[in-house]
Amino acid sequence: MSAITETTDGPIEIIQVLFALHAGFGAQELCGPLEILSKALHKIHDPSTKAFEITIAAPSAGVTSSSGLTIKADIDLATAHEDLAEYDVLIIPGGSGIETILSSSSEPIPLISAFAKLQISDPSKERTLMSIGTGSLLFAQAGILQGLAATTHPDFYTKMEIICKDAARKGDLEQTDVMEENYVVNNARFELGEKLEENPFVYTKRPDGRRKSIARKGSNAWKESVKRRESNARRASLRLGGLRLITSGGITSGLDASLYLVAAMVSHESAQEVARIMQYTWNKGVTVEGIDV
Repeated sequence: MSAITETTDGPIEIIQVLFALHAGFGAQELCGPLEILSKALHKIHDPSTKAFEITIAAPSAGVTSSSGLTIKADIDLATAHEDLAEYDVLIIPGGSGIETILSSSSEPIPLISAFAKLQISDPSKERTLMSIGTGSLLFAQAGILQGLAATTHPDFYTKMEIICKDAARKGDLEQTDVMEENYVVNNARFELGEKLEENPFVYTKRPDGRRKSIARKGSNAWKESVKRRESNARRASLRLGGLRLITSGGITSGLDASLYLVAAMVSHESAQEVARIMQYTWNKGVTVEGIDV
């Protein structure tokens, strides 16, 4: 499935992204991130260097959003499970259908668990799991947020805390830090550089006057991460085998988290260019448990 783009500097691997949809998904929680990722380029002036290839999985051939938009799936969820090792990124949108999934622990919760377990069993690959809005409630129910930090749609902070506490009781009692943030990244990868004040990903001062944070805002480019071949042992020692886990808040937070993903896996320049094209102001979130590489 992996595609290769030829450039003057040699081949650049296209990052494989899987969106797992459910009945009643939020249309904008799919379309916003999809638009951002589809516009991202490894070389911002070269349309042939597209960074991401998108695949949409759903429980049926067509799946309808909470607003009535029907999307044709590329593959079903059974195929998604079979091909899961081929994907670099798994994205779960929220939406009104989340409540039904929570009550039955149905798909895509098993898919989420399988993706997390895949990283633990094979930490040699850099994988990312991302949720938009209430999609993070499925992460919580899957029990993969224990010992990590996460956020969700502001109307569901309390529900998120309840689900996380229940998961902790069923698991190893580790709690989840539910944060009221735009988006939250665990197991980020980034270069600090010699001058922190010049690093666009370092969070040095909060706009609301609260205490300073050492949380970093961003990560290192995909091609640089591949080039360095980050230590498997170091990645394996992290929670979830070093799986980069991103949770975001409401609809526009999904846009912001998607721009972060572009910056993390492609380049900060590419993310800025996508934001410019879309005439969108990128609002940053926070990262925790980063890897200084």
